[in-house]
Parts: sequence; C-alpha cells; structure tokens
Amino acid sequence: MKKISLKPVLAPTLLVMTLLVSACATTPRSTGLLEQTRSDYAMARNNPNVERLAPIEMEQATVAMNHANAASNQDDSAVEIDKLAYIAKDKIAQANEVTKQKLAERQIAQTAKERDQMILTQRTSEADKAKQDAAQSQLTTQAALAAAADSQRQAADAQAQAAALKAQLDDLSAKQTERGLVITMGDVLFGTDLSNLNSEGMRSAQKLADVLNKNPQRTVLVEGYTDSTGSSSHNQELSERRAMSVRTALVGMGISGDRVLTRGYGQSFPVAANDTSANRQMNRRVEIVLSDANGKIIQRQ
Repeated sequence: MKKISLKPVLAPTLLVMTLLVSACATTPRSTGLLEQTRSDYAMARNNPNVERLAPIEMEQATVAMNHANAASNQDDSAVEIDKLAYIAKDKIAQANEVTKQKLAERQIAQTAKERDQMILTQRTSEADKAKQDAAQSQLTTQAALAAAADSQRQAADAQAQAAALKAQLDDLSAKQTERGLVITMGDVLFGTDLSNLNSEGMRSAQKLADVLNKNPQRTVLVEGYTDSTGSSSHNQELSERRAMSVRTALVGMGISGDRVLTRGYGQSFPVAANDTSANRQMNRRVEIVLSDANGKIIQRQ
C-alpha cells in the first residue's frame, strides 16, 4: 500500500493562520472610553476659547491623549488603554472648566465695566444737570435783581413825575379829589354869559397845555357847569359851549383832540346854593379832570 504525504496540504493552512495573526497584531486596540475621549478632545481642540484661555491645560490634555493613543497603537490591554483614556478625559475636562471660569470672569469684568461706565455716565449727567440748574438759578436771580432794579427805577421815575406834575399843577390850583386831580376854571375866565375864554382864561389854558405836553400819557375831561339862573336848555347849551371852548383852545395849543373829552352838565352838580350872587358865581365854572398815568378818567355817575 502506497503512503500519502500531508505536507502539501498543511502548508497553505499555516500560511493563512500566520497572516491572520500578523493582521491582528497590526490593528490598534480601541475601547468605548477611548473613542469618547478622542471625541471630547476634538471638540476642545476646535474651540478657539479653549486654546486661547486654557493653553497649559490643553497642552496637558494633548500629552495625555497621545499616551492613550500610543497604548492603543501598541495593542496594550483594554484596561491600560482605558486608564490612559480616563486621564486624558480628565485633562480635557480641566481645560474646558478653566475656559468656562475665565469666560465667566471676563463676563463679570465686562458687566462691572459696563456698570461703572453707566454709573459714570449717570453721574456726569447729574453733574451737568446740576451745572445747568445752577446756571439757570443764577440767570433767574439775575433776572429777579434786574426786575427789582427796574421796578425801583420805575417807582423812582413815577415819584419824580408825580412831583414834577404836582409842581406844574400847583400854579393851576389843582385839587386832589376822589375822581383824581381837578382844575377849576372860574366864571371870571369867560365873558359874561359867554363861552369864549378871555385873556386870563387863555393863559390858564396854556399852562394846562404845557402840563399835557410834558405828560403825553395823560388825558383830560373838560366839564362845563352853570348856575340855576335862566332856562335849563340855555344853561345846558352854555355849559357845553364853555367846555368846548377850553377844548378848542387846548387843541390850538398843540394838544391832540383825542386827548380832550368834553361834557356839559348845565345847572347840575352845584358846589354851592344858588341863593346869592357869590354862590351862583361859584357854580358857573369849568372843571378839568386830569386822568391817571394810564389815561383813565372816572366819569360822573
């Protein structure tokens, strides 16, 4: 019986097994923890804040990550690989934590800076407002002082004008009444039963015209009166003509006609009884009422 050799059959099988063992020896060993650590490392590396704010911690994480990868490439045990991966993962976590802390610190610093700027802006605004208020108060005070000085000046001017007016009216025997200053032109200044002013009457009218020229804000009301002798219609007409005669004289002396009003009251409002010649002469008169400084005259009621 012929003996069969087994060498040709065993040779290919041994070759395949050798290749498989060789292939297994060159494939890096990996674990779930290592893959997670590699992912964490990639995220940290791609975060610019980590590289900028935690460079030392990131460098330590890189070294630890390299150790874990080397163990994987050297086909160390899974326990060794996880040990090194855990260390790398912890370093990565430290780098991330340092980054978070520094970002928080910077945010707090920025918030504080913004708060300080806001406070500074507010205080500056308050200071500016205080300056404006002080300036406005100063202007108000100056205006009040100016107004007070102007008021004093006006009061002094008014007193001076009043004194000057009194001096001017003294020559006309003006009297202060409840209706104001009243100048009385008696019957002797007119012709007997006539309305025309005589020479003495014209001199009195000229004095009054001088007063009005020096006090342009003043006006006058010329009122004519008679005694009770004669008819009422005659007395009324005579009183009106005498009042108009004074007005005509004043206008002729340069006084504007709108500053001279006239009224005739006839035998009304006597100042004495009409029982004697002297009393009747007192009633035959022309009263000139001088207005106040605003041109106002109190009319008879």
